[in-house]
Formats: sequence, C-alpha cells, structure tokens
Amino acid sequence: MNEYDIRVGSVVLSTQGRDKGMYFLVVSVGKGFVFLADGGMRKLNAPKKKNVKHVSFSGVVLEAIAEKLTTGKKVFDSEVKSALRQFNQQNK
Repeated sequence: MNEYDIRVGSVVLSTQGRDKGMYFLVVSVGKGFVFLADGGMRKLNAPKKKNVKHVSFSGVVLEAIAEKLTTGKKVFDSEVKSALRQFNQQNK
C-alpha cells in the first residue's frame, strides 16, 4: 500500500509520534499530508495534520462516514469514535 491508496474515510495506523499505535480516520487529504480524527482526543473540527509517511493504511475504508464527509453532511464525533472502536475490536 502506498500514500495514493489513502483517501477520505480510510482507517490508518499512526507509526510515528506520541500517538504511535493508534488508529485514526482520514478526514481530508492534502499534498503529502492527511488530516486525522478519532472522535475522542482529536475531534472532527480540529483534526491532526500528519505526514503521509507517518501513517500506515489498514486497508479499511468506512464507506458510510466517507460518503457523509465528501457530500458535506454532518458527521458527529461519536460516529467516528464508535466506528473506530468497532474496528479495534474486530482486529484484536
């Protein structure tokens, strides 16, 4: 997987920094950077800007949330937090 596979709604694993080992949802994608949220510490209104080299794509895209984000519909932090919690439980 490379940086071009990552898109809005992708679940990524942080590989560098103090949040290393945590899963995040990609809220938006810029040139060489992704903006991440987890619904808890990192809210959707203040996402974490992270270099795309410092994340690893999990291969999972949360389609329902991705569609809402791309169409401009309201997405709640609780939705993101719940989806990531389910993802973590499935991958243990």
